[in-house]
Amino acid sequence: MRKIREECGVFGVHNFNDASALTALGLHALQHRGQEGCGIVSFDGKNFHSEKRHGLVGDNFTNKEVLKKLPGNFAIGHNRYSTTGETSLRNIQPFFADIYSGGISVAHNGNFTNAIQLREKLVKEGAIFRTTSDTETIVQLIAKSNRPKMIDKIIDTLFQVQGGYALVMMSNKKLIGARDPLGIRPLVLGKIKNSYVLASETCAFDIVGAKFIREVENGEIVIIENNSIKSIKPFTKKVARPCIFEYIYFARPDSLIKGKCAYEYRKEFGYQLAKESSNEGEIVVPVPDSGVPAALGFSQHKKINFELGLIRNHYVGRTFIEPSQSIRSFGVKLKLSSNQSSIKNKSVILIDDSIVRGTTCHKIVKMLYDGGAKEVHVRIASPPIKFPDYYGIDMPTKKELLAANRSLEEMRDYINADSLKFLSLEGLYKALCNNERNKIYPQFTDHYFTGEYPVDLVDQRKNGKVTQLSLLSGKSNS
Repeated sequence: MRKIREECGVFGVHNFNDASALTALGLHALQHRGQEGCGIVSFDGKNFHSEKRHGLVGDNFTNKEVLKKLPGNFAIGHNRYSTTGETSLRNIQPFFADIYSGGISVAHNGNFTNAIQLREKLVKEGAIFRTTSDTETIVQLIAKSNRPKMIDKIIDTLFQVQGGYALVMMSNKKLIGARDPLGIRPLVLGKIKNSYVLASETCAFDIVGAKFIREVENGEIVIIENNSIKSIKPFTKKVARPCIFEYIYFARPDSLIKGKCAYEYRKEFGYQLAKESSNEGEIVVPVPDSGVPAALGFSQHKKINFELGLIRNHYVGRTFIEPSQSIRSFGVKLKLSSNQSSIKNKSVILIDDSIVRGTTCHKIVKMLYDGGAKEVHVRIASPPIKFPDYYGIDMPTKKELLAANRSLEEMRDYINADSLKFLSLEGLYKALCNNERNKIYPQFTDHYFTGEYPVDLVDQRKNGKVTQLSLLSGKSNS
């Protein structure tokens, strides 16, 4: 099923030999978070060095000649999907600027909901922007701040921005990590030998041999210098509201979240979905690879055989060139094919983590029927997605979201399945934390399902693209 694009991936290391090579490895582990472009900025004690490329890390930063251009013991890196800004080399991060207090480089995962407002104000005051990315706003605000020290400039800046963000920054002496006051976007802290590392997920630590220490807390700024770490919490303390889609889809299955692998949460979603579903099928078939953990949980609870009824072609990436409509019409067949020996004359329970537009789901259901399936019952291991995201995820608009515009029966008709069922919101929370969702104050950022946006959508509201009914206005603005 057509996936929501992940936000971005960030990585940083302080005081480590071959820092750029380590950063390239970390970004490789985080490749699932952004495949549009990648970049690394290093610092050799005197000068900053920057290399940016379109495409995948493995296609760009495994070359020794490229890494030789990134000397130094400090480095930060970024994998990109364009949630804001056009797809061009100038928008690939990390960004770097020389300012009065010295050099500063910034890598950002997330989205600022007041970026347009801030940008307009800065331009009126004489700022010159070189990119169309909201991340450059951070650099401009840091440069403009009248605070004497770099860390104070950063704090001054963070009090002006709103949204969901995880930032990894590098100055002449420090590696700095910052997470938004609600902890919507993820950031973790690790250590390799005597050096500290920051990353979007723990899977980046595994590949470089670093030890996971802890998550950077919501609203926390960590400052790493001389192999020591300092924590600052300048914001009013708020209850953390991490993005629920990290658990459902974004995080790599082997990444740790709150002490458990994402894989285990996803199996539990499938288990809970099975508890909420009646027995309609003879075999359980996942949509690879995203539906596999939930399908396993579903199969184990129902005691129905798990089968790989769909086979994925791993050699077709997201950058596949589709030159004409005749090629595009093949769509899903470029990535998936039915395993006819498993599904022929069988009643199939098809499991995936979400439905977005529904167009790909329709094609997969047809593929199963064409492969000989007798019936296809679609089961989704998350609630219906009815509202778009504004905190750093590339998601279709509300008018493009299938569940936002159709009833359950209309959705079933659209995908042409024999039946369709989603995991309930209460079931999702039971699977996540063994209790029902707190009706008064949710434990996660779950606006995709509820329409409750925990941080004010300043730019969207200004442009009339969101109604106040779908905002928790003023309750938890950053």
